[in-house]
Amino acid sequence: MPKIKKQHLGCIAYAAFLLFPLIVNAESEVRPSSSSYDEELMLFKDIPSVYGASKYEQKVTEAPSSVSIVTASEIKKYGYRTLADILRSVRSFYVTNDRNYSYVGVRGFGRPEDYNSRILLLIDGHRANDNIYDSAQIGTEAIIDVDLIDRVEIIRGPGSSLYGNNAFFAVVNVITRRGRALKGAEVSGEAGRYDTYKGRATYGDRFRNGLEAIVSGTAYDSKGQSSLYFREFDPAFSSDPRATNNGVTNHADYDRFHSFFTKDSFQDFTLEAAYNSRTKGIPTGAFGTDFNDPGNKTLDTRGYADLRYEHSLGKQTDVTARVYYDYYEYYGDYLYSGVLNKDWAYGEWWGGDLKFTSPFYLFVNQRAIIGAEYTDNLRQDQKNYDVQPYNPVLDDKRSSRIWAGYVQDEITLARNMLLNLGIRYDHYSTFGGTTNPRLAFIYTPVEKSTLKLLYGSAFRAPNVFELYYASSTSLPNPDLLPEKIKTYELVYEQYLGDHLRATAAGYYYKINNLINQTNASPGVTIFRNLEQVEARGFEMELENKWTSGIEGRISYTLQKTIDKQTGETLTNSPEHLAKLNITVPLLRDKLFAGIEEQYTSKRKTVAGDYTRDFYITNLTLYSQRLRKGLDLSASIYNLFDTKYGDPVSTDLLPLDTVQQDGRLYRLKLTYAF
Repeated sequence: MPKIKKQHLGCIAYAAFLLFPLIVNAESEVRPSSSSYDEELMLFKDIPSVYGASKYEQKVTEAPSSVSIVTASEIKKYGYRTLADILRSVRSFYVTNDRNYSYVGVRGFGRPEDYNSRILLLIDGHRANDNIYDSAQIGTEAIIDVDLIDRVEIIRGPGSSLYGNNAFFAVVNVITRRGRALKGAEVSGEAGRYDTYKGRATYGDRFRNGLEAIVSGTAYDSKGQSSLYFREFDPAFSSDPRATNNGVTNHADYDRFHSFFTKDSFQDFTLEAAYNSRTKGIPTGAFGTDFNDPGNKTLDTRGYADLRYEHSLGKQTDVTARVYYDYYEYYGDYLYSGVLNKDWAYGEWWGGDLKFTSPFYLFVNQRAIIGAEYTDNLRQDQKNYDVQPYNPVLDDKRSSRIWAGYVQDEITLARNMLLNLGIRYDHYSTFGGTTNPRLAFIYTPVEKSTLKLLYGSAFRAPNVFELYYASSTSLPNPDLLPEKIKTYELVYEQYLGDHLRATAAGYYYKINNLINQTNASPGVTIFRNLEQVEARGFEMELENKWTSGIEGRISYTLQKTIDKQTGETLTNSPEHLAKLNITVPLLRDKLFAGIEEQYTSKRKTVAGDYTRDFYITNLTLYSQRLRKGLDLSASIYNLFDTKYGDPVSTDLLPLDTVQQDGRLYRLKLTYAF
């Protein structure tokens, strides 16, 4: 078990002291009286379903993976602001931030230089990873506003047998709200520390002619911390030539975005479109840039349009067809001795997929899906140049194509026994083909007890940035091969009565041909297939929903991830993760307290040092329907102002850790009419 320090025990005790009378009062006096309570309690009375695990709705106990679901109700009660907050809250996931982007780690693997290319992010089944860095954006740069989320499905383990590239450690499927859930207009306003403001306007409804629509726009602006101190840039302690201003950077931590989303359905057709553009100041002197210059910034713009056709052919036979268009654009402004360097990338692609789902009877009851996909990467361009005087460094233009076919068969061997078999072949115009299978044996010895034996392989294709980016300090490597992972997992799930759920999982995985950035010569780096990684881990979780309306879950993860060649622990790989979430109704179904405790053990940095372990407490008070249509919430994040840092990549040298925010607060008001 993790070593809990005295101040951490104090945090837990203090939180328990605050909540104990509330819990007692809630147990004795509060009784659910609204349909929202009924929906939450039905989560365990009727075992919840998941779509993303098999590309059709099935009970989580029948899914060939270990699944967590975070609902819109939880997002509100815990005050989650981004997808990063949501993922940080679930077992075996952790998130780091370098004050530019948020990076997710899964089951002990969270490389500081990884752009989230080893998880697949879906928005209503639409692939959200871009075609330059394969990044899944989860912070304020994410394409979807969390207020538009109905639920998030977190599907652990390799998913390449259904989804292909990037479904390496997990698939995260975000399911958005529908127009019928709004039945009118909704506006929301937020204010928080560091001059942080956010506004949203949404309209949605289902009309008499059968059309269902939702349309939403969001704007966000945060000045960030007005000053940040970095000892590594303090001339009193550092010989770095960029050291200045006593190591303090001013007005360089700003963050702003605007986004748009719409989803319109009529009969069997659904048209969905999304757009987000975010500008983020970089206060850390990343990539060797001038320190304390607010001109260092990144701009990420992402958009897509997706047309989906879903039709039932009868006898539980369904066909789904999709065609889509996506684009991604990145600008980086970097200043070197006052000279502005522009880093630019532009990706544009379209594609389509076709899927059939049907039961059939050969020797036993079976349910099969057959699908095919095609992606045409029209543009995968990268450019780098100095503005004044003009000096071209890189001007690389690429295009590529991908096609794939897959099949999955769910076989009912007996009333309490399922066998799930799947396989997919992907062909890339850059390196050729790769085949990835999945096997799951699911056994229910008694009602509400499920045992899953899982095996799967997955791949991550080298992205355009790793293959072709070149500068005075980096070399391209067009001969890179895809990474491969094989995962073995045993999962036990137990429902006790209508309210308690227990999960335990043990896993082992091995990665070959891991792509790693290494030195080609002094001061020059290159990406190569160098490392082998091996990991073992154990997870357990208890989740309960009392009849009084109290809900909670507690989880613990023990994980060990090593470089197979050296035997050393990987960077940014905590051995222990512990999490506690609880919501308590304080005033019938009107007012809730949501408290979140998260423990992360020490992590190795790129420089070989270790960060301190830390404990974070978040507290939210959420009130719904104070008056008709009016919701109000108040959140305090990092309640006890814990000081901690996250490991970062060599791009931020001489930094190897970046300090994270202390105590933050947010007030939010939502009005529906």
